Amino acid sequence: MMEAVVERGNMTAAYRRVMRNKGSSGVDGMTVAELKPHLTAQWERIKKELLEDRYRPSAVLSVEIPKMDGGMRKLGIPTVVDRLIGQAIHQVLEPMFDSSFSESSYGFRRGRSTHQAIGKAREYVSEGYRWVVDIDLEKFFDRVNHDILMARIARKVKDKRVLRLIRRYLTAGILTEGLETARTEGTPQGSPLSPLLSNVLLDDLDKELERRGHRFCRYADDCNIYVKSRRAGERVMASINVFLGRKLKLRVNGPKSRVDRPWKLTFLGYSMTIDRRPRLTVSARSVQRLKAKLRIIFSQGRGRNLGHTIETLNLVLRGWAHYFKLAEVKRLFEELDGWMDTPKTSVHPLASMETGVHPRQEPDETGINGNSFMAIRYKWKRPLVELRGLSHERSVQEILLR
Repeated sequence: MMEAVVERGNMTAAYRRVMRNKGSSGVDGMTVAELKPHLTAQWERIKKELLEDRYRPSAVLSVEIPKMDGGMRKLGIPTVVDRLIGQAIHQVLEPMFDSSFSESSYGFRRGRSTHQAIGKAREYVSEGYRWVVDIDLEKFFDRVNHDILMARIARKVKDKRVLRLIRRYLTAGILTEGLETARTEGTPQGSPLSPLLSNVLLDDLDKELERRGHRFCRYADDCNIYVKSRRAGERVMASINVFLGRKLKLRVNGPKSRVDRPWKLTFLGYSMTIDRRPRLTVSARSVQRLKAKLRIIFSQGRGRNLGHTIETLNLVLRGWAHYFKLAEVKRLFEELDGWMDTPKTSVHPLASMETGVHPRQEPDETGINGNSFMAIRYKWKRPLVELRGLSHERSVQEILLR
């Protein structure tokens, strides 16, 4: 199998993926732009070390990034070379494991998506399974037991060199503020291998839920189980908690896990409302995260060219609208697009807007005055509005800055 990992076609595909993903430098400071000349000079040595079972991954650089809803998220950044080799291993392992994964597993799998998971969840609720066991695994990527994970991998991987290399990736040190510490559990978020390894480990949970005949959707470590009564949900919650602890040495985050109605919960950014049939809506938390992101864009855009701010807004909100296209937002966006495309002879106040900056109006705290916001709305064709419960006549800055 190691020969398949270092095979020219596999490494070329891995190289293209790493270059496309870009990413920051690891502990050695090498950038993705420097990878090609490094491989030209060093690939024969690296390949020989891999085939002879002598390759040692470098420590992972620990960084923290802010979450949209507050707090910090820890990421581990491998070196560019380690990312390349990790991606090459992933490409060989994925077809071996993916074919046996559960149909109810949607995260980090080719041809599967969050939209499919959300659609299946709505289907279960439509069938009358209107109680949800919402399981949140406590610090999952930090708590993965290496021995249990390696035992699952060894069920299909027989090349000892590949097994030992994966173990070395798992146990590579963590460099934090210049100090390297050993790692005895967990998988670094940022490694190309981590998503696949998480599915390999949690496949045991999927198989247990299937054995019990449950209806469920799992996306990475986010798992919802659909039942018909609160009592059944509480029974499932208790038994799955025991299973995860005994079999996989994982812990359920009690405060973030509960049994409740689907319209009181959020799954992958969506909520549900129940009329004649379940309807998907954008969760309040997702809207707040979007607004936080927009505030950041406007604060960073202070003093910059207005066109740059519009371009950034387009990237964020088009992606946001695409992700939530299953909810009410799709119809509303289409309605607003048509409204913004009306001729300039329209009586609507936006129709006569050209450049948008009125000399008598002082900029507000974002550095962009009210008329500039209106100009953005006119030129951009996807108005900045909160997508549920607010009229598009409301002032943009009133929404973003309140």
